[in-house]
Amino acid sequence: MPLIVMCGFPCSGKTRRAVELQEYFEQNTERKVHIVGDGKLGIEKNVVYADSQNEKNVRGSLRAEAERRINKEDIVILDSLNYIKGYRYELFCLIKHTQTPHCLVYCLTSAEVSSTWNTERDVEEQYTQEILDALVLRFETPDSRNRWDSPLFTIQKEDTLPFEAISDAIFKRKAPPPNQSTQSQPLSSTNFLYELDKVTQDVLMAILNSQKTSVPGDLIAVPGATEKIELTRSLNMAELRKLRRQFISYTKMHPTENIGHIANIGCIEVALLV
Repeated sequence: MPLIVMCGFPCSGKTRRAVELQEYFEQNTERKVHIVGDGKLGIEKNVVYADSQNEKNVRGSLRAEAERRINKEDIVILDSLNYIKGYRYELFCLIKHTQTPHCLVYCLTSAEVSSTWNTERDVEEQYTQEILDALVLRFETPDSRNRWDSPLFTIQKEDTLPFEAISDAIFKRKAPPPNQSTQSQPLSSTNFLYELDKVTQDVLMAILNSQKTSVPGDLIAVPGATEKIELTRSLNMAELRKLRRQFISYTKMHPTENIGHIANIGCIEVALLV
């Protein structure tokens, strides 16, 4: 079910708002609410956010945990900085793939307020000023005109969360439609990928071997194909492998119900591309 993505500067009130949302939905619905965030991973923020690779690994872990939690019944709240536009787009692709609505809750504060709230934390929970300043500088502000940032709820420190509007956004909206880049295509049979790999390799070798005894313009017989193929020029192994990779990629996204058609389709594709 729905994914709520929290977003904002360090120490901008994201976790407090996430808990408020959790309490609201648990009291007003029968759904479980899971909060996935830095705190749950037990990370040392000043170590993680000082190193881009460590930070990337943490983002990957958070995304994986959110994906694991998403199901048809529960609400998932991703409580982290989520300050990178490209990462928010990845999360959008995730919800498209899982066919569930989402929304973004942006906790808007000034850098000065975040810095003050940071100093009010326990020492072991504080960001160093250097790390905090760097994260504020790198922050990419959400824009509701972007699909991955919409619906967007911008919350300032004195605001009350618009619980009903957020509820409507995740329960009364349809999930964004999947596209070919996010939708898993059903395989035509349990051994579809094996057959696809085997047939295309046989076609490749048949063309390569036939060229040794033929000239451009001759008709070449291919195993499994009912039609012969006419090549207007010779193809080397590198070209044939490239065509095979392109054909496999296309066929995975547009699987056929008839394995026997693969060789015919492959021959047509080769003829058209050369």
